[in-house]
Amino acid sequence: MTDDLPLLTIGRGPAAPQGGCGDGCGCAAGDGAGLDPLECGLDPGLVQLLLEAGLDPVQVEDIAHLAIEEDLDNGVDVTSVATIPEDAVSTGDFTARQEGTAAGLRIAEAVLSVVCTDDFEVERHVLDGDRVRPGEKLLTVRTRTRDLLTAERSALNLLCRLSGIATATRAWADALAGTGARVRDTRKTTPGLRALEKYAVRCGGGVNHRMSLSDAALIKDNHVLAAGGVAEAFRRVREEFPDVPVEAEVDRLDQIPPLLEAGAELILLDNLTPGETAEAVRLVEGRARLESSGRLTLDNAAVYAATGVDYLAVGALTHSSAVLDIGLDLREESA
Repeated sequence: MTDDLPLLTIGRGPAAPQGGCGDGCGCAAGDGAGLDPLECGLDPGLVQLLLEAGLDPVQVEDIAHLAIEEDLDNGVDVTSVATIPEDAVSTGDFTARQEGTAAGLRIAEAVLSVVCTDDFEVERHVLDGDRVRPGEKLLTVRTRTRDLLTAERSALNLLCRLSGIATATRAWADALAGTGARVRDTRKTTPGLRALEKYAVRCGGGVNHRMSLSDAALIKDNHVLAAGGVAEAFRRVREEFPDVPVEAEVDRLDQIPPLLEAGAELILLDNLTPGETAEAVRLVEGRARLESSGRLTLDNAAVYAATGVDYLAVGALTHSSAVLDIGLDLREESA
């Protein structure tokens, strides 16, 4: 956890009060960002933090816009407009209500950036990846009250979702502590949120599998059937795409030797028992990395890791993790 930081002013400047590029646009962050000046509308400091996290600031801004546009549906926040004076300003704390691991705090800031019509101030209390306790402040924001409440649900939807993934991943990482195995995600992600959800996995201490169908090959049972065998499928992929990493899935031990002979460097062991997995490790003798998939639970994670596999593939990290309960609490303003 970080020490509390002073309130930082976030804004786009008078040139673009409703979004887009202005004096504070992230594209002005300079040479290292590599962003198109017409695409980026986030604060330069926030852009830099997103880049350092391995996230695309333009994509994050697009997701923030989509979330807000869906929530407003071409209208306004009728409750806030009706009940809150236009010039009212409030301070609010994004506060953990459960123990867990934080992820997505800068994403929440991006949502605020696309909603706030004036500059706003943030105080960052923790970093993504920090363990948090119930009642702990994660992020403090001071801005127009209407804007803060309009952004609240969209910011929390993303923050709670990503923190839930990070929290679940942290539980697996803790279960594997002291072993040579790492927990790894899959492509079972929410459409449009893959980059963010895989980022949350990293925040929780996990590692990412491929991001897309194009950056690595994974030969599964249907590919094997279509190609006439797992070794033949591997040979075809290696021949067609010689520079792409290739992983091949097996569900029987006798499929492993042909793959080793073909030059496989990564083999996915699907639904093997711990005993079969240990036998696969002995069979491979370090000639390829091994990843276990299926049958995996937190209770047996250490058992599988003890066999000597390199990775445990857990799709549930992104497709079934419960959200972490985080809320926004407005402070009472002194008279």
